[in-house]
Amino acid sequence: MTSPTDLPKDAGHRLEELRHGFFTSDLSVNEFLLVKECGFHPLGFVMGSSIYHTGIQGRRWSKSQELDKLTEAMYNARELAMTRMEEEADELGADGVVGVRLDVNYYEWGSDAAEFIALGTAVKAEDGKSYRNKLGKPFTSDLSGQDFWTIMQTGYTPQGLVMGTCVYHIAHRGLAQTLGSVGQNVELPNFTQALYEARELAMTRMQDEGNRLGATGIVGVRLEEKTHQWGSHTIEFLSLGTAVTKTSDDVTLPRPTVIISLDN
Repeated sequence: MTSPTDLPKDAGHRLEELRHGFFTSDLSVNEFLLVKECGFHPLGFVMGSSIYHTGIQGRRWSKSQELDKLTEAMYNARELAMTRMEEEADELGADGVVGVRLDVNYYEWGSDAAEFIALGTAVKAEDGKSYRNKLGKPFTSDLSGQDFWTIMQTGYTPQGLVMGTCVYHIAHRGLAQTLGSVGQNVELPNFTQALYEARELAMTRMQDEGNRLGATGIVGVRLEEKTHQWGSHTIEFLSLGTAVTKTSDDVTLPRPTVIISLDN
């Protein structure tokens, strides 16, 4: 997908002000201090947005299946928002963006459109080293300031916020299936298999993104399920996490204090 270069003019003015030492951040006070503690200085609050129209895809009432056109739309919209956020970080000369949030908003003037927005705090290493990822972009991470500090103290470095998505239509049960399970404790295999497969697709796609970044692993993984505005039998499964790479064997976490009691 082509990287957008269409940041609003006002964004350029705001980012220009941030280049002169003044910074903004959505980090809490504790998170701000911990990010500073592990050697990064906040440069500014950065964001990217995309209002995206999702098309219509036919589905069969009695068949469970991935709706690939909707999957593609949800993925591309988030990628556009993420890329624009990374562009703002680039403008500030950042090494990365921490505390990233991905949100989806719906407005009354567009029931078939949604705003996808990416938000975070751009940071730069104070030691002068580059912490950009394998693709030459600022790293992105949705870890809290506390978690970011912890992984940095254990020799890991964030590479990127990775995601996988799958929009799946869950087949309705027929009358015979419904009547056959009335009053019984019984597994519903069509629902089980559909949800299982949809989650697996989302998880696999997230892992593929991590592999493309050359990551050692993915931390803070979460799996979200949303129906958005499609109805109860169409669900988006979104898998998110921060890909990390082991860059050092040094562990600088404070060691626990051992208290020896002299009482008998």
